[in-house]
Amino acid sequence: MGNKILMYLFIFTLLFAIFIYVNDKRILDSKQEKIESLETQLLDAEGEVSKANQEVPAEDYFNLENNEDAITYFENKGIDTKDLVLKIEDAIISRNKAGEDNPLVPLDGMEGDMRINKIKVLNHKWIIADFTDGTYWGEVFLSYEVAENGEITFYPEKSFLYPAS
Repeated sequence: MGNKILMYLFIFTLLFAIFIYVNDKRILDSKQEKIESLETQLLDAEGEVSKANQEVPAEDYFNLENNEDAITYFENKGIDTKDLVLKIEDAIISRNKAGEDNPLVPLDGMEGDMRINKIKVLNHKWIIADFTDGTYWGEVFLSYEVAENGEITFYPEKSFLYPAS
């Protein structure tokens, strides 16, 4: 009887060990599959990032902050360029007033007031800005001057309105 109990106990232990091995193997395979899937996603994401990093220099070519000649122009006039882009953007956006069109947009709003939304300072003389009245939208090309006292003067040069779809 004692031998049978030991034999049953041995068989039970063997079956239990096989069960644990199979279960752990399945869990390990599942985790390995997930790791491989995440590694593939990581490689794809890294590829997209490197592609985007290659495109950024081309996008930033027309940008005051990356234009040494424009920065030198301002420095020669004694103007601090550190926060100049923010000052220019603030000066343009601050002209968006309730109940009236932005005076830098040479078009009147048809469905509301024309507001400037996005601004890109191209260099020491030019700016391009996006505007909309909520229904119609377009872009305006501005030239600007910064006086030595920091006062900024804007001159709308050209603009266009996208056709309504």
